[in-house]
Amino acid sequence: MKAQILNTDGKKIKEITTRLFEEPIREDIIMKVVEAEKIKHPYAPKLYAGMNRSASGLARKTRHVWKSDRGKGLARIPKKIMWRRGTQFNWVGAIIPGARGGRRAHPPHGANALKKINKKEYIKALLSSLSYVNSIEEIKKKYLRLRDKDIKAELPLIVEDKILNLKIREFAAALEKILGDLSEVANKSKSIRTGKGKMRGRKYKISAGVLLVVGKNEGKKIMGVDIIKANELIVSDLASNGARLTMFTEDAVKELEKLTDKKENKEERK
Repeated sequence: MKAQILNTDGKKIKEITTRLFEEPIREDIIMKVVEAEKIKHPYAPKLYAGMNRSASGLARKTRHVWKSDRGKGLARIPKKIMWRRGTQFNWVGAIIPGARGGRRAHPPHGANALKKINKKEYIKALLSSLSYVNSIEEIKKKYLRLRDKDIKAELPLIVEDKILNLKIREFAAALEKILGDLSEVANKSKSIRTGKGKMRGRKYKISAGVLLVVGKNEGKKIMGVDIIKANELIVSDLASNGARLTMFTEDAVKELEKLTDKKENKEERK
């Protein structure tokens, strides 16, 4: 497909031909890869939580021990010894979910190590996610403020590399010109969450904002804008919880084409 390159004033300066944004959108594969890329479940407990015992002694797990808890009206559950004086000792229930301080019954898994993605499937997901962020309708679904608006911006948004040499104020002005109707959601916004989430370590909500993909030798830090290098780009950066508003530099597009070509050539050799 033909894509236009924009200058810092948001005007077209030239056209390039690329195949990055031609892949059919496969949301099922995208979501599968996004799930596999998760390192840790946000509500997962610490490994061995409720299983570590600071008190002395070992929890009994045997089916029957002579002169132990049989005939004394004690529940036959794993126990830990709290104190001991010769043959006298005090023990309490431990480890199991029904005991105080025990482990959770069915907690979310900490590491998502069960899901593995084939290389060909991952390449397809990455190319599909690039088409995914190229769809105005999908972007509208993610950003609530854009849902009832008539967006006239042309995607993909590819800008010349000179934009990274601008100062902060100049960059902000150029961003507004380039994005046009989409500039309303460009910068990240932070707000206090409603409800009980404030008491559970989730006090603030942060909007996604715009993602700028640059070349591996390029770099810039701007508050409120996420910037990532093309060789470090993953599917979750583009399509986690919906299609993210994404802008590419010209150098980033070239590197993404080389990156996907190399991966596909390796698969064909195998």
